[in-house]
Amino acid sequence: MSAPFVDSSRIWRPAASSARSVLAAWAAARAPYLRAVAAYLAVRVLGVAMLAVMAAPRDLPLLERLSAWDGWWYLQIAENNYTGVPEPLDAAGELYPHAPMGFFPLYPGAMRVLGELGVPLLAAGLIVATVAGVVAACGLQRIGERVGGQRVGLVLVVLWAGAPMSITQSMVYTESLFVALAAWALVGVLERRFGMAALCTVFAGLTRSTAAVLVAVVVVAAAIAAVRGRGRDRWRLLGWAAIAPLGLAGYWSFVAVRTGSLTGWQDIELRGWGVRWDWGHEAAEYAVRLLTREGSRFETLVLVVTVAAVVLGAVMIARRLPWPLVAYGIGVAVLAIGTAGFPQMRGRFLLPAFVLLLPIAVGLAKRRPSTAVAVAGAFVLFGCWYSAYSLTAWKHGI
Repeated sequence: MSAPFVDSSRIWRPAASSARSVLAAWAAARAPYLRAVAAYLAVRVLGVAMLAVMAAPRDLPLLERLSAWDGWWYLQIAENNYTGVPEPLDAAGELYPHAPMGFFPLYPGAMRVLGELGVPLLAAGLIVATVAGVVAACGLQRIGERVGGQRVGLVLVVLWAGAPMSITQSMVYTESLFVALAAWALVGVLERRFGMAALCTVFAGLTRSTAAVLVAVVVVAAAIAAVRGRGRDRWRLLGWAAIAPLGLAGYWSFVAVRTGSLTGWQDIELRGWGVRWDWGHEAAEYAVRLLTREGSRFETLVLVVTVAAVVLGAVMIARRLPWPLVAYGIGVAVLAIGTAGFPQMRGRFLLPAFVLLLPIAVGLAKRRPSTAVAVAGAFVLFGCWYSAYSLTAWKHGI
């Protein structure tokens, strides 16, 4: 007796439909991040192109500009380690063997790993910065979504990608790597995923000293959650709070041992670059000088950017944005304004305070798309020009 005919397509159709639904849901969930990455890369291409256009008439090679200033130090550390940098000099032009330790190890370490795989170190530095920028864009998108929705996240990414001194995101610099770690640490705090927050903070502490602000935010947030928690959760949260500072404290301890001074890293910054904490005295004098006497166009723009950061910090408080974001943004701004040594570089020092752009992103997200695109486009053009000008015409703002 022959078996009855069975339509196998009807058996598999529900399973296939379910698989398609899962894939569609997966794609829909990730679409905002794909848009954020595409927008980020488009703005960065514009920024590099503007730099190339402004560098060409001055006979400044583009790759040399993308690896200038701190980039030279990172390339040397990646190739020769801290003890092999050729002729490290201090601010007075004298030989200073400890100078390379003013630069944190994670970024040149990542470059060295790629170098061991056969990638030229300059290309390795740009690859690490670009990949980190993409990761940072996804983190900013996530933060923006939690504050005001997907449009807020996308606008925040565009604004940060085109902010003044955003060219460092496409240079052999640490801005992209640090912001990638800081953004996802803040995501961890907002979503109460303190393990992720603490680990990202550890690596941020191995990237740059700005991590001191991030450490404070993560430790306080974890401690508050621990006080409100119970039993095992409380001890687990306290454990993450104890882990978060280890990157920064570990590197500073390493430098202290190597230099024989408890303030070894701060000593290096002072002798090597004249950088020191002065509670904002230099920033105040800088502002008074520009407001009462003539200054250069670039110096005036630095003052405008600094004042804008202060105003945006106040707006964040007024709008009652999540306190970890407010504390981080204002903390980075205070650190940038209260540090003396290179007042013209304050635009770059403020770049990690990306959350200060949230009030603008929230405001633009509520406007008509045409208005949002026009305002964001103007902001990006200004930021890209500001960045290119600092590396070509001014040459001292990086």
